[in-house]
Amino acid sequence: MTPQDTTPHGTAPQDTTRERPTPQGATVYWLEHAWLGTHTEPGVTVETAQGRITAVRTGTATPPPGAIALRGLTLPGLANAHSHAFHRALRSTVQVGSGTFWTWREVMYDTAARLDPDSYHALARAVYAEMALAGITCVGEFHYLHHRPGGGAYANPNAMGEALIAAAADAGIRITLLDTAYLSAGFGTPPAPHQRRFSDGTADAWAERAAALKGDGHARIGAAIHSVRAVPAAQLGTVADWARERGAPLHVHLSEQTAENDACHEAHGCTPTRLLADHGVLGRATTAVHATHLTPEDIGLLGGAGSGVCMCPTTERDLADGIGPAARLQHSGSPLSLGSDSHAVIDLLEEARAMELNERLRTRARGHWTAAALLRAATADGHAALGWDDAGTLTTGALADFTTIALDSVRTAGPLPRLAAETAVFAATAADVRHTVVGGRQIVRDGVHTLVPDVPTELAAAIAAVRTSN
Repeated sequence: MTPQDTTPHGTAPQDTTRERPTPQGATVYWLEHAWLGTHTEPGVTVETAQGRITAVRTGTATPPPGAIALRGLTLPGLANAHSHAFHRALRSTVQVGSGTFWTWREVMYDTAARLDPDSYHALARAVYAEMALAGITCVGEFHYLHHRPGGGAYANPNAMGEALIAAAADAGIRITLLDTAYLSAGFGTPPAPHQRRFSDGTADAWAERAAALKGDGHARIGAAIHSVRAVPAAQLGTVADWARERGAPLHVHLSEQTAENDACHEAHGCTPTRLLADHGVLGRATTAVHATHLTPEDIGLLGGAGSGVCMCPTTERDLADGIGPAARLQHSGSPLSLGSDSHAVIDLLEEARAMELNERLRTRARGHWTAAALLRAATADGHAALGWDDAGTLTTGALADFTTIALDSVRTAGPLPRLAAETAVFAATAADVRHTVVGGRQIVRDGVHTLVPDVPTELAAAIAAVRTSN
């Protein structure tokens, strides 16, 4: 029986705080309302020690002595399963005029060329702090800015990746660094000048460099295949084997654009999904990102392998990519996660509701996912996609990562507390996040980051530095 089951719903509260002293150095939180995976529960006490939840008790109508009160709805920490931190510097700049994904990409390349380890650390620290303010406690960073502009290695070949890991630590959140193999500009085409800093030359060279990356308590190392057009087919297996041998997550951009599908058919006579399947890339540790333009066979291949899919609705609509078949993928067996990708906005609640609302637009029917299912994609399933199976739930033994959403803002005031999950998903925004706790430590308190006190100023300064660099 789990702790939340020990006090039957509707019975009188039992204050057992004095009977069970908490371990030395522990922190106790009292949650006015908590989402426990299936329902919203009022009056929940969560004890934490050494970064984990050590007890969850329901039926505590008032805060126990010494507890930190978190008023509103507390959720497990949100997992941003797909991020390119440097894309944050493009916000608004790429909203001027018209164009396509491919014209947007040229602006992105220009920004990528301006970064070095120091400027990337400053930018990522501010971006990850923005994520913490939005209730995100773990980020999957799809990282391919490996080398100097022009392709030469830094003295430390992993200087850029280590800058991201340090930035996440400074911002107080967890990171899975998805070190990305990016070896070609297209099928049979070497990297263009602006892509040379992404490439290690071969998958074997990529694997050797990536093997030197080290995780720790807040960081884990995963792998990524940028796309089937960026890793030659014969080298896909090298990346997949690297991840498999380490039990690491493996992510891949998949069929974001129809042009990629067309080029793959021309080069290999099959879809990108089939190419990945034929080279051993699919599996339960694999997450396809976007998966926008799939055939029924593709959906069956992904679901049959148990591969997850990360949907990034705010980016997919911003870049006019299209609407991916999320509901059919989940029905086929693919767990769903969510990402903010290009950071047109950083708001996992918006990503969750956008997935449902996009499906409504396509089908002209409502109710494809419950609020609980959407929150699971944003929490437990997102963490699992990033290799953090011990996070994403408010249960004993889980990592003590959670976030609290106000229920008294102009967006969230009015609904009954028992509908707090629906309020969070369909009305709240990142601006309604009041508190964020990572490893039992309060990173955001009353809407203020405790480690990066002035996040807007840091963002502005970091982005300005990138724009003015040579």
